[in-house]
Amino acid sequence: MFWVLLLLLAWSAAGTACTRLCLAAVRAAASDVGTARGRDLTLYEAAFLSGGPARVADVTLVSMARQRRLLLAHTGWATVVDPCGRDEMELSVIGAIGPEGQSRIAPVRAAAAGAEAVRGLSDRLVRAGLAVPDGTRTTVAAGVRGVRAAALAVVALGATALLMPGPTGMSRDLVALWFALPLTLSLSCLAIARVEVHPYSHWASPAGQRLLGALARRVNGAEDGAGDGRTSLASIAVRGIRAIGEPELRAAFAHRDQPHRDPHDPHRR
Repeated sequence: MFWVLLLLLAWSAAGTACTRLCLAAVRAAASDVGTARGRDLTLYEAAFLSGGPARVADVTLVSMARQRRLLLAHTGWATVVDPCGRDEMELSVIGAIGPEGQSRIAPVRAAAAGAEAVRGLSDRLVRAGLAVPDGTRTTVAAGVRGVRAAALAVVALGATALLMPGPTGMSRDLVALWFALPLTLSLSCLAIARVEVHPYSHWASPAGQRLLGALARRVNGAEDGAGDGRTSLASIAVRGIRAIGEPELRAAFAHRDQPHRDPHDPHRR
């Protein structure tokens, strides 16, 4: 009857893994509770929910460049024209550029994305149920991996029980049926988790994604009717810098990861 001990191990592995995944899924679902309906997203909120802190920094840079308060050169350098920021995000960008008023775009973008203003925006979106709390997706993903490992363990334990020499006290088909029960539990839990966890993006909760979807439809409708070829800031917030319509701005961001070069170098292009 050694197979019974293997069956107990299979049930223990499956039960523990499924319980952990269910608890993680419950905590993740809590982020979607109490969200106000009919709420409109601000530009920065849409950027964060679509692409995280880096997207917020990109939208801020493009906004300031379009207002001629910041020069984004095609060589990948940012130069301050107007040192007076109009909100916390713009102040973060100006502060990241530094007192000399000029810096490469890459470090400016990184510093602005990690600024206190963006962290505060993230906290407000989490409290509103629009953003996924830090660690939620990691916890759920770990739970899914645990259930998968448990399912494989059940299969291995069942195969071991069936391959054991000598009489088992019952038919092999019945032994296989007993091991099929914890395996069914694990696979069912994975199927449910796929349905429940799928609506979560890396940044936006299901409620946040609903608002983003409504915003994207409005943006697409407005741009289809505009026909001027210039994308809105809302479009950039939702789709990222690939949505930028101005070639010179696209070139500036394309060079943001180039190696450092002195801005006063006469050979800089």
